[in-house]
Amino acid sequence: MKTVIIDDEPKARKTIIDILKYSGEQIEVVAEGEDVKSGLEAILNHQPELVLLDINMPDGSGFDLLKALPAIDFKLIFITAFEEFAIKAFEFSAIDYILKPIDPVKLMNSIKRAEDLVDKENLNSKLNALFSNLNVQDKKNRKIVLHTEKNIYFLDTKDIIRCKSDGGYTTFYLVNNKNIVVSKNLKYFEELLENCEFFRSHQSHLVNLNYIDHYIKTDGGSIVMKDGMIIPLSQRKREQFLAVIGAM
Repeated sequence: MKTVIIDDEPKARKTIIDILKYSGEQIEVVAEGEDVKSGLEAILNHQPELVLLDINMPDGSGFDLLKALPAIDFKLIFITAFEEFAIKAFEFSAIDYILKPIDPVKLMNSIKRAEDLVDKENLNSKLNALFSNLNVQDKKNRKIVLHTEKNIYFLDTKDIIRCKSDGGYTTFYLVNNKNIVVSKNLKYFEELLENCEFFRSHQSHLVNLNYIDHYIKTDGGSIVMKDGMIIPLSQRKREQFLAVIGAM
């Protein structure tokens, strides 16, 4: 896989090259770039299959570089030292990244995922979601990218009523009466949506607090959603739930 590395730190580029060299994978580093200008030239001149792209560079950002390209027809892994909010933006947008300092195992896992992709998986749409998530004013509403076996969905978190666990799968129930099933467990989405006004009411249920209609006190307690669904509330979550809705 023809690869271009774009990072303003020579040490970081050398670390990546050394990791790739001793990985045993068929990866050829065809060019390096140290800033937006040289990175852009490297991509246009070498037409790589994979780009490892730093975010912060002296003459701009990795995002500036991508916006300057006539087309993005390669697989992409970001290199970043961004803080937590920006990392969340990558996770919401389903775009792969590795953190500095670079961990060899995580780097190779990211490259393996890139190799396994059949196509670019709507990279431009994912990048649009990423830019939206990085610039969003209301951090409680973001773009989330969901993968199913056949499709990739781009949703606003405000349009998710609730999520239900089924083993290693999660079903999303949306305001348009559509359901989407993805092959990730509910714990993953609980952590991803923790600052978007979602609450894990039960081992199998994650609810959007904005779609709660009322709370039933009897029989241990349960939550009635605006779509009419009655969601159980576990006994150990009852006090926390009442505190959360009381603060809204």
